[in-house]
Order: sequence, then C-alpha cells, then structure tokens
Amino acid sequence: MLGDSLSEGVGDRVGGAWRGWAALLADGLAPDGEETAFLNLAVSGALSGDVAGDQARRALAFRPHLASVVVGVNDTLRRTFDIALLARRLDRVCADLDALGTVLLTACLPDPGRMLGLPPPLARPLARRQRSVNAVVHALSARYGAVHLHLADRAWTDDRTLWSADRLHPGERGHRAVAAGFHRLLADRGLAHGAPPAPDPDRPPPTRAESLLWLATAGTGWVLRRSRDLLPQLLLLAVAELRHRTDDTGTGPLDAHADDALAAALASVAAGPGGETDGRRADPGPPAHRTGTNRTAVPGTAWAAAPRSASRTTPTTG
Repeated sequence: MLGDSLSEGVGDRVGGAWRGWAALLADGLAPDGEETAFLNLAVSGALSGDVAGDQARRALAFRPHLASVVVGVNDTLRRTFDIALLARRLDRVCADLDALGTVLLTACLPDPGRMLGLPPPLARPLARRQRSVNAVVHALSARYGAVHLHLADRAWTDDRTLWSADRLHPGERGHRAVAAGFHRLLADRGLAHGAPPAPDPDRPPPTRAESLLWLATAGTGWVLRRSRDLLPQLLLLAVAELRHRTDDTGTGPLDAHADDALAAALASVAAGPGGETDGRRADPGPPAHRTGTNRTAVPGTAWAAAPRSASRTTPTTG
C-alpha cells in the first residue's frame, strides 16, 4: 500500500501497532488454503512526493498484483500545495504500476476542513483543494481502470461512529468499512476470493476520557506541526474569503481560480506520462500470467503474484 496515515492504519490500533483497512482487506483476498504476503509502505504524514519517490520505487521492485495509491490530504494542508505537481506525480506512479499489469486501488477523500468542523472562511479553501485532488484521482482512476472507492460521500463523513477522536482518521469501525468497500469492488472483478472483513469492531471504541487524552497529547502535537506550515497561509486565504464576501463578488473569483488551476493540472496529464496518447484498459481484470499464483498483498503497493509453493502459501511480511 502506498499512501499516508489512512493506509498506515492510524485509528485502528491492535497490540500496540496500527492495523488498518489494508491489513483487514488482505485477510480476505486469498482463497482458503492460501495466504497473502503483506507489505505496508504507507507512512503517516506522507505527501504525494513521498509516494512518488521512495514508496513507488519499493512498490515497483515488489512487482505487486494489486496496489493501493491513496494520498493527497496532507498535500492540501501545506502552504506549498500545487495541484498540477500532485497530478503529475500520481500519474507517474499509476502509469509505472499499470505498466507492470498491477491493478490499482484508489479512493477520493473528504476535505479536512469539514471533518474538523472549521468555520467557513477556513474550511472553504481546504474544500476547494480537496475537491481538486479528488477530481485528479477520479480522472486517473478512469484512465488506468482503477478499483475506486468513494469516501467523500456524506453518508460516510457524517457517520461519526466510523471516525476516531481526531475526526481525520477512521476508527476501527471505519477501517473495517473501507476494507469491506474495497473487498466488494474487488470481488466484483474476481480479485477477492476470501471472506469480507466483519463490519463490527473487535474492541469497544475509545472512551471519552481516552479520546480527550489523545487530543491533549498526540492530537495537539499534530495540530501544532501543521499550524507552523499551513496556518499563516490559511489565515491569508480566510481573509481573501471574507474580503470577497464583503465586496459583493462572493466566492466566485476564488472558485474560478481553483477551477482554472485544476483544468491546467488535468490538461498537463491528459496525454499521460511522457505524452503517450494510447488508450488505457477500462477494466484490467486478472492478468493471464497470474493464473496459478498466490496473491501477495502490499499496502501502498498491493498484492504481488508469487510462485505457488508446495504448501500453497506465500510468506507474510509486514
């Protein structure tokens, strides 16, 4: 799995470590009698540049059968946010994995401003950024025939039982819902052969006291780290929002500027990396050369095909 804290499993702690939706999904990929070797490359705080760099190199060396590429929220929280650069990075990663015959998993995500309940002048700039990221992900998912899960729908974001105390990461129930959603889509393509993840948590949700303790310790640290980078620019963006509100122009000019930047970003990757214009497969399905192999799961990359052993299992790594 390539990505950030969502794919690392933050919010679903088991035995002192993060588990998350990818590990839950991996358990349901292989048929009975076979195992899924699992390698998680996702790292909390990762940006699109991190995914396009070290994570992608390691994923390509693994030659995965399935690869999840879910990233972008951290990019929206940086003052250096550049939708065109993010689009080119993700296009390169998807193209390189697609060239291996890898089936891609992608997801669109909710904007952090709404999840955190920020006031409108602060939330709207983040919402524009996340909408742009989601539009890029939708375009690349269509190009590369990705298995795409919609996680920005209100039915998902408004259900607080799915979310952890920080409101930005799923709790155990949420991670199970993500895993079940991907499992359903993969099963429809004949790529998931085991049982889907159970929807109900193994453990009770954190108590209010535990949630407050997390927010007062780790949560506060997260906010402070992001504030040093984002807050000054976010305040300037909020001032621009208020100025357009008061001078009767509304947010139309700001929306138009974001739309123009998105259009340029999509145009920059329209021909694909290196300018290819050949069509991409609409539905990759299981490649023929994988017949008779086990599925190797790689978080952040996906499940690679490994030769079948005498015991009908593959090594499991994590």
